[in-house]
Amino acid sequence: MQFAVIADIVGSRKLADRGRAQLTIEDAVREVEGFAPAVRALVPTVGDEFQGVYADLATALLALALLQLRLPLDAELRFGIGAGEVRAVTSSADHAIEDGPGWWAARRAIETVHRWEESRVPRARTWIASGDAQAPETTAFLSSVNAYLVTKDHIVGGMGERARRLTYGTWLGRSQESLAAEEGITQSAVSQALARAGSSALSLGLQQLTSNLPEALR
Repeated sequence: MQFAVIADIVGSRKLADRGRAQLTIEDAVREVEGFAPAVRALVPTVGDEFQGVYADLATALLALALLQLRLPLDAELRFGIGAGEVRAVTSSADHAIEDGPGWWAARRAIETVHRWEESRVPRARTWIASGDAQAPETTAFLSSVNAYLVTKDHIVGGMGERARRLTYGTWLGRSQESLAAEEGITQSAVSQALARAGSSALSLGLQQLTSNLPEALR
């Protein structure tokens, strides 16, 4: 199974500098690729959308969380993840065309994110849906994934840019001392900021969620 991802820019029509936001996102995608590589990295498609494909759920969740943390507050993305087959379509076009249940599910997922964001969960940014019929235990696990994603998005949505930078650096294995030097603050201040932000809780939650994936989602 593969995991198709559709991403779009939050509030793209209201951005003061849409072009700068686009370049910022593309730079962040390239950086995150070095730590959580995709089968096909997120690339711009039409309008404010990006599309990519990941080989397994653990990598997809890590990559999108890192990207969320890496981006500044004025260039955020929301994500729809589709679990299912991704297949090439025969075409005379000079670029690859893909279709399949994974993409249909990704579209449903990002539409769900929009609905939650516009109603009761304004910090919602990520959702996963399945494009194929799944065993009951796999369906239940996907519900657990969405429970984590809603919580993760709420926590990250409450972080300022410094807290996001520190969490991102910590997740990449950087020491608190190096982060402190970069931010011009003390190591103690870094530790306190990470604790307030809930960085370790997010990391632990993701590790626990992906440590025993159902076979169908690997």
